[in-house]
Amino acid sequence: MAKMILSMDGLVLKEIPLTKERMTIGRKAHNDIQIDNLAISGEHAAIVTILNDSFLEDLNSTNGTLVNGQAIKKHFLKNNDVVELGKYKLKYIAEQASPVADAADFEKTMVLRPNMTRPAPAPAPAAEAAAAPIAPGVSTAPPVPSAPKTFGDTQAGIPAPAAAPATGAAEAPAALAAAIQILNGANAGRELELTKTLTTLGKPGVQVAVIAKRPHGYFVTHVEGAQFPIVNGKTLDAQAHQLVDHDVIEIAGIKMEFFLKT
Repeated sequence: MAKMILSMDGLVLKEIPLTKERMTIGRKAHNDIQIDNLAISGEHAAIVTILNDSFLEDLNSTNGTLVNGQAIKKHFLKNNDVVELGKYKLKYIAEQASPVADAADFEKTMVLRPNMTRPAPAPAPAAEAAAAPIAPGVSTAPPVPSAPKTFGDTQAGIPAPAAAPATGAAEAPAALAAAIQILNGANAGRELELTKTLTTLGKPGVQVAVIAKRPHGYFVTHVEGAQFPIVNGKTLDAQAHQLVDHDVIEIAGIKMEFFLKT
């Protein structure tokens, strides 16, 4: 799990594990990382963590946010990055640092194949029952069933029936492959399979979002840009939003449909 190490003038004050998807930094008490200093804005910055990746965003603070001495608005955090807030420093430590997804424009992010749909495997032929040899004088007629002996509610000699599968339980979305299909623009009709744990979509400097594949489904999260992603005509907030089959997503003016593949 990634963490931030807060220090001032070389003295380590505390370590903060990044346990939440979005953690705010600021002077006010409601922040996840509170720094009670007048040089720090009430809500100064935020850290968005998606799986093993973390993004830092300055929340229009008065005195700004520096990373490794450079002023930033949005920054993908790398192991040992040092965030400077006034006299305070936050060092980012990632136990499993992973490279940022390809940050090219949307078209370069696309990996397209002519036929993305895989045919369902043919059912295996039924195994032939092995014929057991019949000893001379042994009748092959089925035995006449006798009344079973009962002990309470259990019948002796009769195997218990297999438990019936639960009905109405939906298959976990992450167990299914998923893809997005482009609905407008030059790439309309093309598909991108969501095979990676983290898929970056959008145009850097304009709007960027990521779709994360998790054990219980697929989630879209805003990363960069003044505009937030739109799903089914509704603008999202900073929190991760779980996608469902046939959701229509709009990022950087590109509309795409999310769908599960069976």
